[in-house]
Amino acid sequence: MEDISLYILDLVQNSIAAAATLIEVSVIEDVQNDKLILSIRDNGVGMDSQTVKKITDPFYTTRTTRKVGLGLALVEAAAQACDGGVYIFSQPGKGTEVRVEFKYHHIDRPPLGRIDQTIAVLVACNPSIDFVYTHIAPAGRLRFDSREVRQRIGELSLDHPEVVEWIREYIREGIDEISGGGGV
Repeated sequence: MEDISLYILDLVQNSIAAAATLIEVSVIEDVQNDKLILSIRDNGVGMDSQTVKKITDPFYTTRTTRKVGLGLALVEAAAQACDGGVYIFSQPGKGTEVRVEFKYHHIDRPPLGRIDQTIAVLVACNPSIDFVYTHIAPAGRLRFDSREVRQRIGELSLDHPEVVEWIREYIREGIDEISGGGGV
């Protein structure tokens, strides 16, 4: 995968498959401590400790449609290549958090990519799921919460094209503002 937004897309699919109704995505640009931290937290079915131990193995998957699951294995390899790692916290019935850490200034760290498009697509394709996106950078903080948008748009659906475009623009402008234009 070329950028972090694609890892987000893949990891969130795991949360959707785990029947999550709330998915929180956060990106923390901790430049002072030389870390970029990606977190995906959900309220899905969760996993027991034995499953958590196996989950980054590409030949372990809970899917019945194929025999391999590469998403977590790929993000783990990318994080480790950047002096980081993947940390998974989960409890059955309570949900899961996948935390991915990269060395911020590592030459091989993937760029953020088009997170605005990724979050907009996730919301548009899953309008019944609540999404919260938080991005913390040295110059500020951005927070998007689909529950707040849902309250403001009344009868419109979150997958209405004008709403999806507004979400994308809101996130893009927010990232530009806190990252000094263009993100990382």
